[in-house]
Amino acid sequence: MRYLILLCLLPFCAAGQTSLPSIGQWREHLPYQVAVDVTASEEKVYAATPLSLFSVDVETMETERFSKINGLSETGISTIRYDASSKKLYIAYSNSNLDVLTPGGIRNIPDIKRSTLPGDKNIYNIYPDGSRCYLSTGLGVVVADADKYEVKESWFIGDNGSYVKTNGFAKTTAFFYAATEQGLKRTPLSNPAPADFRTWQTVSGTGGLAFSPARGVATLNNKVIVLQNDSVFVENGAVWTLFFANGWPVASLSISNNRVLLCQQKSSGEAQVVVLNESGTLQQLIRRAGKVVAPQKAITVAGDYWIADRSAGLVHVAGSSIENFKPNSPQNIVLGEMTTRNGTLWATAGSVNSSWNYQYNPSGVFTFSDSYWSAYNLYSLPQLDSVLDFVSVAVDPRDNTAWAGSFGGGLVHFESSGPKLFKQNSPLGPTIGDPGSYRVAGLAFDADNNLWVANFGASRQLHVLKSDNTWQSFAAPFVLAENAVAQIVIDDIGQKWIQSPLGNGLLVFDEGALENPADDKWRLYKTGTGQGNLPSNEVLCLARDKDGFIWVGTTNGVAVFQCTPDALGSGCEAILPVIKEGVFANYLFKGQEVRSIAVDGANRKWMATGSGVWLIAPDGDKVLANYTETNSPLFSNDVRKITIDGRTGEVFIATAKGLLSFRGGATDAEETKSHVLVFPNPVPPGFTGTIGIRGLPENSLVKITETNGRLVYQTRSLGGQAIWDGRDYKGRKAATGVYLVIAVDNLKGEQVVTKIVFVR
Repeated sequence: MRYLILLCLLPFCAAGQTSLPSIGQWREHLPYQVAVDVTASEEKVYAATPLSLFSVDVETMETERFSKINGLSETGISTIRYDASSKKLYIAYSNSNLDVLTPGGIRNIPDIKRSTLPGDKNIYNIYPDGSRCYLSTGLGVVVADADKYEVKESWFIGDNGSYVKTNGFAKTTAFFYAATEQGLKRTPLSNPAPADFRTWQTVSGTGGLAFSPARGVATLNNKVIVLQNDSVFVENGAVWTLFFANGWPVASLSISNNRVLLCQQKSSGEAQVVVLNESGTLQQLIRRAGKVVAPQKAITVAGDYWIADRSAGLVHVAGSSIENFKPNSPQNIVLGEMTTRNGTLWATAGSVNSSWNYQYNPSGVFTFSDSYWSAYNLYSLPQLDSVLDFVSVAVDPRDNTAWAGSFGGGLVHFESSGPKLFKQNSPLGPTIGDPGSYRVAGLAFDADNNLWVANFGASRQLHVLKSDNTWQSFAAPFVLAENAVAQIVIDDIGQKWIQSPLGNGLLVFDEGALENPADDKWRLYKTGTGQGNLPSNEVLCLARDKDGFIWVGTTNGVAVFQCTPDALGSGCEAILPVIKEGVFANYLFKGQEVRSIAVDGANRKWMATGSGVWLIAPDGDKVLANYTETNSPLFSNDVRKITIDGRTGEVFIATAKGLLSFRGGATDAEETKSHVLVFPNPVPPGFTGTIGIRGLPENSLVKITETNGRLVYQTRSLGGQAIWDGRDYKGRKAATGVYLVIAVDNLKGEQVVTKIVFVR
């Protein structure tokens, strides 16, 4: 059991989620566009998304976001329920964990998640009832003690005591009811042993109620209402009668303020919420094209209707007015390549599977700039209706427009006038054996502003769109499985390092003079001495560091090429960094997948793996940090991609459960040091975070002194940024006053002086 004080439950935190975090702090970038469940307290309406949670204040209409960043235990929500009597919000996660938001903070009930019971432990419905909370799970009914925050007992009420998926739970003055896949079941409240399956009666198949699965159950004025198939029945004595059916599919049944609410959607796309009174008489139909699209759950609050909609977000209906709440966020999680330029993050949402087959992901490309998210996909740009699975992206240094590669739909240039597609109308080739598929899996600009394109599966795998808008194409002189090429990294002398998936290894290419095909040079690196010394032929990622070395992530750890000027000769071999692990020495990440590598301003390497995010020393010989689900807000240890905004030091981390970022301590050194930024400045009373000093000479010696010259603290900048905890060399907090910052580069040829003001 865990107890956390929720530090950020006030409206100002909603704005804080999108502001640049302090050094060492995190922020989330989860999608809030989809709502799957809704519940309400006296002041707020809470909406669950598949990954996150947000609320709307019913008076001010201000939104507030909740995630692991501000105290929740998990990412990925299955259902929520508020209990007005105890003022507790129950949050069930897709991995069976359970959080309870109380007026005093967050309590966690991890018992179901930790249980070794096999089968479906997912929580499908929550029924709070005083000191007990009844959880409908894939195993049966789990009873939690709402006061002690622990599981009290489990009721496996399937036939012969088997597990049975339970979709809902309700209670009258006489019986407990459970809606299960084996039909509606009940047991008396007076039953001393409800965990005994033999004490449960299957109601379905009696009294006119069909013997079929019960999808939901609720009570209204002590009457039991059950959803079977797409019809609603009510119990009248010992007889079940039809309460409502209109031939539409029913997504959910809920009772709110003495109203029965049914969410419905046809395969044709028509959608509505049906509002019935306690006698089954139709009171209202809520329909509005584009506003109510895929309703999942509906409630009433102070006469208004609130609808969780899988396409339209959280829908608020007040009289004839309908408003959709979709907090600013990416439309989906990020799984493909990311890059930053001039303060803008470009991120692709697509991915491929382990066999490099497309996944039909329509989410497109996202941008994050000035704390605002935008999306470029078939929903906002009809021209992209056939372009799916964006997996690569590069920003044009000439005008900051983006080029994105689709795994099947070709190349797209996002110009200010609209997207321009390159597919059949370009030198790009179709995939051999799949002539309708044009797969662009890697993009990179060289120093001459030429765009290099990796054309996965084509007979000519590499193309260049030159700065004069003419094309040239190349074919690798090797037999490559499926002609697979992907990520491209260009080194300091213009050589192209190209990932070749599916076990092909690593390609290096130098075109020489573009107008002379005869001087093209290629090399294929593989495992084995004399062949390149890769730790694995399955290359997953590439990165160029501040020294010009090429770092290679594989399924069996990391390789580094320090001999880049001689990469096309036979003498260049990869070095496998050795790292000390206790009393042993081993190769860096031996036996593990390294999926993405990003280099920060201090030349440190941030690596994405299946065991979280790792920060590695510049030479690869030391672990500086390892961020995981358990020791940080990281959403998942399954980390896919990493990129860094060199200007701010913000590290963007794409996990299987969503995107988040961490404000690192290193930034890129700026070309000119005319402006040094200290943040925060002045340092406010009570500040306990990290002070950043940005805009310094690279790897400079930084001294903090009093105005009389007395040394207070000394450090070296991480790239172009120094960090300070506000204490002197004896650990004492800096007192109120003005302090000088003096920075000198390694050649003592440049000094930068600025001031820090402390207010204690």
